[in-house]
Amino acid sequence: MTGRAAARGPRFAVVRTPAGLSFRFRPRAIAVAAVCLAVALGTGVLLIGTGDFPMSPAEVVRTLAGQGSPADSLIVNEIRLPRVAAGLAVGAALGLAGAIFQSLVRNPLGSPDILGFTQGSSTGVLAVIVLTGGGSAAAAAGAAAGGLATGLIVYAVAGRRGAHGQRLILVGIGVAAILTGVNGYLLTQANIVDAARAVLWLTGSLDGRDWADAAPVLAGLAVLGPLVLVGCGRALRMLEMGDDAAHGLGVPIERVRLIMLAAAVLLTSLAAAAAGPVAFVALTAPQLARRLTRTTGPNLLPAMCMGAALLVAADWTAQNAFPGHQLPVGVVTGLLGGGYLVWLLTTERKTGRI
Repeated sequence: MTGRAAARGPRFAVVRTPAGLSFRFRPRAIAVAAVCLAVALGTGVLLIGTGDFPMSPAEVVRTLAGQGSPADSLIVNEIRLPRVAAGLAVGAALGLAGAIFQSLVRNPLGSPDILGFTQGSSTGVLAVIVLTGGGSAAAAAGAAAGGLATGLIVYAVAGRRGAHGQRLILVGIGVAAILTGVNGYLLTQANIVDAARAVLWLTGSLDGRDWADAAPVLAGLAVLGPLVLVGCGRALRMLEMGDDAAHGLGVPIERVRLIMLAAAVLLTSLAAAAAGPVAFVALTAPQLARRLTRTTGPNLLPAMCMGAALLVAADWTAQNAFPGHQLPVGVVTGLLGGGYLVWLLTTERKTGRI
């Protein structure tokens, strides 16, 4: 080990359990994830205290601990906490899905916004609203079905050998363009009330979300999170070195890639079903996490915690940027994420990657 490497210290730490199992992790990545999680939870507390009936962080924490008055408990636990829980879950799901996509395609532009899955979820919702006039539950089901159907179409067109890299990005962009046209046509066929409702959903919003909206995303994270982080995290890191190297290390390439794509598409669909197609969180969260951890690899856990922090921070900004007027959270993420995308494209062009 050189002097510089010794000064930096080991990049990995190993923990061994009494059962003989060992886990290897990067201490800096864990620290970044912990800080992002603390920021997300702290911002969530501030967000719960925001509204027509303001509350201090101490009052919010006391109420969450079961020591508040009945009025405080009603406001916190029944009205505001479900919205914050939905925001945390949606942000975490988008951050994790974005990290998976960017790792599979080996490109920082790989995200549900660009690959067409967000547009597919939007098509599902518009079809439900325009054709059946269904309520929020039907719209959520339509978002999930549209996202999953888009995933199948993209995978089928790209082919098993093209489910990564530039081909997947190009196929996704093409499918996204087609679905954007379909969405525009569906909007023209809706009556004025349904069209206004659809446009609000397409913007991306957490307004009025309850436990019924948050529950599917939380359940998806509870099931898919451990599967991705523990079951396939190492294999995903191996895939970033190339198919030949991963195969030489014993990674079942096609199976891992298919599982990761399915998990990312499902997470994106569940997030869209809960809050609409919130833009750019899946694009920016993994990149910001990677810059903070200063390590290669998918950085799945830091990206997930970063996504949660970004979305609740955007929601807090949406509620407080213009007193007396609340913006949909998708407007804030679109403005900030669009600026980040321009910066990213400029940077990638200067480095010759695009």
